[in-house]
Amino acid sequence: AYIVAEIGINHNGDLDTALQMIEVAKDCGFDAVKFQKRTVDVVYSAHELIKPRESPFGKTNGDLKRRLEFELSEYEIIDKLCDELSIDWFASPWDVASAEFLRQFSPPAIKIASACLTDMDLLYYACECGCPIIMSTGMSSIHEIDRAVHQVLDAAVPLVLLHTVSNYPAADGDLNLRTIAKLRDRYGVPVGYSGHEVGIAPTLAAVALGACMVERHLTLDRSAWGSDQAASVEPQGMRKIVEYIRSIEDSMGIERKGMFACERASHEKLRR
Repeated sequence: AYIVAEIGINHNGDLDTALQMIEVAKDCGFDAVKFQKRTVDVVYSAHELIKPRESPFGKTNGDLKRRLEFELSEYEIIDKLCDELSIDWFASPWDVASAEFLRQFSPPAIKIASACLTDMDLLYYACECGCPIIMSTGMSSIHEIDRAVHQVLDAAVPLVLLHTVSNYPAADGDLNLRTIAKLRDRYGVPVGYSGHEVGIAPTLAAVALGACMVERHLTLDRSAWGSDQAASVEPQGMRKIVEYIRSIEDSMGIERKGMFACERASHEKLRR
């Protein structure tokens, strides 16, 4: 499985925090880190931006949204650190301008967030980029997923779907992990899992069910300010996710029953 630490907006607009999170992800054994990129005045209406919202960054929703965004100078530093650490990075663009911005860094993939699965303009642009597309399927009907998948496959672009439940945090009883196999059978593409649960057991179960990719939100402190922190995992838990996933992969073995070489001594000693 390709294991991704979703940094998202948990850095709270602080570059030093983001860099520390990248180093933690690398130390924990993750393959990649992921961010989110928005053109604030495109993604949100003027009415939404002036709504009152208390935060450490001001008194309106716009104060918060603008403070959370990194621009070119920050992403150049992020790109340099990831290159030095040999860890992939990419992001979820929430609009075409953000996708165009990210393209200059030659990302290994473009991530389409669940919220953007029905944004056909964004999907069209992502397909034009030519790199693989990773698409989350939270809060989507099967017909909405059909439309998005067919647009990508018709463009002959490699696609990975991620089963997810868009609740932060999501209750275990709502995760519906059997959907992983349903999506794989319906579309014939690799399917992974983006988890927003509090614990780690469902994420491990997703791998046992065949998830080719796992994405979990990373936080340095779950009590920190921010809307995604409660659905995130601290470094100790992230390290366990990677360790246990690799152990599960080792233990899956092959679809053959017989006596294994490691059983021969027991066979000679114990067989009646």
